[in-house]
Amino acid sequence: MSSSVVELNARLLAPSGRIRGFIDRTLVRTLKEERDLPVFKFLIQMAVVLWSFAAALYVWGSPPWWLLLGYCAAALIYTPPYILALHVSSHRGVFKPGFRWLQTIAVWLLGPFAGQSPETYRVHHMGMHHTEGNMPDDLSSTMAYKRDEVLHFAHYFGRFFFFVQLELGLYHARRGHWRLLRQLIVGEASYLACLGLLLVLNPSVTLAVFVFPLLLARVGMMCGNWAQHAFIDASDPANPYRNSITCIDSPYNRRCFNDGFHIGHHVKPNRHWSEMAEDFLRNRSRYEAEGAIVFRGLDYFEIWVLLMLKKHRVLARRLVTHASLSEDQRDALIRSRLLPVRLSD
Repeated sequence: MSSSVVELNARLLAPSGRIRGFIDRTLVRTLKEERDLPVFKFLIQMAVVLWSFAAALYVWGSPPWWLLLGYCAAALIYTPPYILALHVSSHRGVFKPGFRWLQTIAVWLLGPFAGQSPETYRVHHMGMHHTEGNMPDDLSSTMAYKRDEVLHFAHYFGRFFFFVQLELGLYHARRGHWRLLRQLIVGEASYLACLGLLLVLNPSVTLAVFVFPLLLARVGMMCGNWAQHAFIDASDPANPYRNSITCIDSPYNRRCFNDGFHIGHHVKPNRHWSEMAEDFLRNRSRYEAEGAIVFRGLDYFEIWVLLMLKKHRVLARRLVTHASLSEDQRDALIRSRLLPVRLSD
């Protein structure tokens, strides 16, 4: 287990983490830490590709369908890593104080191209999710659901898609979080106003450039959060080792800034993304002792698909922890962790 994770982490950091030439040295001057150079370079690449592509489509006016489809393909490539770059920057901050305007650009001018209304991700993730930790007051909690049931996921997704901002606003209002509430309202209202105007001016291009990424992001975030918090130990649901999962040896970690190490992230939310694999290696005995769920060679979306198809046996075979159990026992463990959890249990 350890050698493969070390190799993956080395491949993640070595190619893109080195400081190479004048451009890299210039970019690093804006960053709090050199380690975040890959995040900044990704944001620049995404901005160059999607802004220029979108501008060309709007200038064209009525582009052919295959160009619109091409834009959707580009959005499919850039949206997941953007959300995780946003995740990284929300937790630790990437830019030095004098360069925080770059973060504003990334949130306000780049975020909508990845289906993110400005400020709302941070208001939800930092202001609510990490405060509540997937417990019942967490608006994205999976505890009440049977997490291998399609209808249960449909209810979960529908609630998030249509009511998340309303519920989030009420959550912060009840707790007197007025600054977060103001950021939520301004960000969401600005986004919806601009989206509505663009739909009137050019519906076909706007559907590809902004509506498709919105659908993609919300589906992806809900499938991801469902998988991240699907395998809950009812005897200790507040324990991050027992209400979250970790994915190792997956290309997703390379693409999305080690997001697969979700247990380690909940144990220490401000841990730097480049330290996730090393932390897992140092503490793998703790993972075993806690009964943590660690999968090899799967990402969150693949796990979500396997859950919806009730492929418990496939999940059991990919389980790295609980190695002393037989395959049948691991299958039974997987199934037991998917049942609805009530605190009275």
